[in-house]
Amino acid sequence: MATESSPLRPIIATAAEKFAKHRDIRTVGDLLAFWPRRYRTREADLGSVTPGELLVGVAEVKSAHTRRMQKRKGTMLEVVITDGRNDLDVTFFRPYPHVRVLVPGARGIFAGTVSRYGQRNQLAHPGYTMLDDFDAGDRKDLIPIYRAVGTLHTWTVTESVRRVLDVLDEVPDALPDDVRARRHLVSRTEALRGIHGPDTMAQVEQARRRLRYEEAFVLQTTLAQRRRASAGTATKARPGRPDGLLAAFDERLPFALTAGQREVGETLAAEMAREVPMHRLLQGEVGSGKTVVALRAMLRAVDSGGQAALLAPTEVLAAQHHRTITRMLGDLAEGGMLGGAEHGTRVALLTGSQPTAERRKALLDVVSGDAGIVVGTHALLQEHVDFLDLALVVVDEQHRFGVEQRDALRGKGSTPPHVLVMTATPIPRTVAMTVFGDLETSTLRELPAGRAPITTHVVPEQAPGWMQRTWERIAEEVRAGRQAYVVCPRIGDDDAPDEGSVLAEADPDAEGDGAAAPVRPLTSVTALSARLAEEPALAGLTLEVLHGRLPADDKDAVMGRFQRGETDVLVSTTVVEVGVDVPNASVMVVMDADRFGVSQLHQLRGRIGRGGFPGLCLLVTGTDAEPALTRLAAVAGTTDGFELARLDLAQRREGDILGAAQHGRRTQLEFLHILEHEDVIEQAREDAFALVDADPDLAGHPVLAAAVQARVDAEQAAYLERG
Repeated sequence: MATESSPLRPIIATAAEKFAKHRDIRTVGDLLAFWPRRYRTREADLGSVTPGELLVGVAEVKSAHTRRMQKRKGTMLEVVITDGRNDLDVTFFRPYPHVRVLVPGARGIFAGTVSRYGQRNQLAHPGYTMLDDFDAGDRKDLIPIYRAVGTLHTWTVTESVRRVLDVLDEVPDALPDDVRARRHLVSRTEALRGIHGPDTMAQVEQARRRLRYEEAFVLQTTLAQRRRASAGTATKARPGRPDGLLAAFDERLPFALTAGQREVGETLAAEMAREVPMHRLLQGEVGSGKTVVALRAMLRAVDSGGQAALLAPTEVLAAQHHRTITRMLGDLAEGGMLGGAEHGTRVALLTGSQPTAERRKALLDVVSGDAGIVVGTHALLQEHVDFLDLALVVVDEQHRFGVEQRDALRGKGSTPPHVLVMTATPIPRTVAMTVFGDLETSTLRELPAGRAPITTHVVPEQAPGWMQRTWERIAEEVRAGRQAYVVCPRIGDDDAPDEGSVLAEADPDAEGDGAAAPVRPLTSVTALSARLAEEPALAGLTLEVLHGRLPADDKDAVMGRFQRGETDVLVSTTVVEVGVDVPNASVMVVMDADRFGVSQLHQLRGRIGRGGFPGLCLLVTGTDAEPALTRLAAVAGTTDGFELARLDLAQRREGDILGAAQHGRRTQLEFLHILEHEDVIEQAREDAFALVDADPDLAGHPVLAAAVQARVDAEQAAYLERG
């Protein structure tokens, strides 16, 4: 008998090499995790086939004869198969060994792509297996169809799985018996047999339901252990003080905090005052004031004698955060300097491309504790970056940092620091329970006073006069004293798309040749800025470019001039997507908008309408593809980020949502869909958290412990792969 760790070669010697070469399938467990894409009934319907279709089904040989080929030497075998109602021609240009097997009356499973010869459909050199061979065991009424494995025919893959099932021993089960009973789930062995060798679709659904629950349960157990480990860790309480930096900052605020900002602030204060590390997710609508909430928490950390670090995903965003925080604090950010406030601190910036002297000064301020607030990129994670007393870590998540990066920065504290994770756009509840399931969640829904409405329109690029009117609208806004963004998906004409743009691509697992439609050339910053410099409608306007490849000093200078109103139009990549705050900007044009995701467009749009002036967002597209136009119409139709977040994630693959959690075949989520199966996630979360409360180390559940460890190992592998 075979187990999941048994090698395939002794069981399916001929096919094992191709499984390993083309799909990295080497063990029984690997093959059983190679799920069928769909199912066909055994009996073929030969009357409904069309050229290009993959035919898999049972048919009987009606006639078979050989004849000499007319245009080359040798003989060919012509066979006619029938389903009892309709016939189909089958051709082999090399008769041997088929001529001995395909005799009238023989029944087999035939698999191949239907083609057209003359006026008739045919199968040329299909794969087949005779039913006397295939049905050595019980006959099955459904035939599983798998993704392609090199040159192996579908029936070979199906038969290989059947042979493995024939020798499969009882499979250890990660789900405890009481959970299976409570949720009415079949065993893992039964599920594997039901998914790979079903008699009915009801069996398939029963198997899928079980495997879906197992995926959710293992994921939630991982999160439950993570959360329990955090709760069992001791740290230093950071209660702040009544007459410190935070109090001085609040006194100077030129606006009133929203009720949501005050409520979340009180929650953060209460959790930071405990001797257990805070682990909280702060999500909210674009422009809901998350930065102010995070800054107030950072000032509380400084008031408690510690330091706060803000981790940003890009250098542009880190510099923007540094400028924003420094500006908001004023002389409170000049601690120890001439003219600085009595209770002031310093705000240090640390990025990978800083000049050596500037970087050395920042590192000294961090290690000495002179810098109470440290803003940086991945450079903060490097080994030689040492904090005097790291009290709070704020992670500007934007789906670009995982658990591993958060852990790396947490390790910089002498005691575990408190952690606050911010997402740039809202996320659905099920995503909060999975991607961020080890964190408590706070949500900001209310927009601060002074936010103006934003109108969004889709601009068809080829429509006569529409692009001309687009540039004229920018000029009108500038003449009214405003500024404009023009966003492009790439930097230069020879470059790949800027990170985050969404390009259509072929599915390597799709049936057929996998060819994608020709991809339209994308607008680049360099080409468009040159074109706009010659555009009559924009004559006299000041244009500048911004992208990630500019030297850090140049990027800062460009953003500084735009913030001061010295630049009228900023032509940039998506580096302006998050955190950039220019209240005077009132119009944004997004080129090739169909190449961006819904949440990304919503996030970009959030850069305008910040100064009390009505905002205008123009989404330019040259596509006529229905899914892309539907996506753009949705963005134009609402400014509700929570509604758009669901639409965005519904159009993305599960791996894009889960990030590092989607790494390696055995730990992928194949049956659990984050948005569709909220009830499954909630049930699995309830069961997993209860089990971890009763058995924190999973000592009584070794199979589950191994499954959890496999997921953790996959996350760590993904982290190392990303560098």
